[in-house]
Amino acid sequence: MIVEFTDEMYRWEARSDADWYFVAMPEGLSVDVAELQGPSRRGFGAVRVHATVGASSWRTSIFPGGDGRYVLPLKRAVRDAENLREGAPVTVVLEIASV
Repeated sequence: MIVEFTDEMYRWEARSDADWYFVAMPEGLSVDVAELQGPSRRGFGAVRVHATVGASSWRTSIFPGGDGRYVLPLKRAVRDAENLREGAPVTVVLEIASV
């Protein structure tokens, strides 16, 4: 399954001592991913993906966020390479690994 979406990058506010940034999938796509995964989910509900933002591609996982949408962590190397800034829109292409 390959999906593309755009949302704003945000900083995780739960820990003030960490710089974790994410972009959230739309609710409908998140429901589709959850249904695709079924009951056999990995730790923390993680789903393996191949992510692409601009010219940067990497393997990682998406995780269920507090609002029910899956979130993609954006590591510093990607943020720097793609000049991503908090609050700015980020377009993401995800290839969702099948179970």
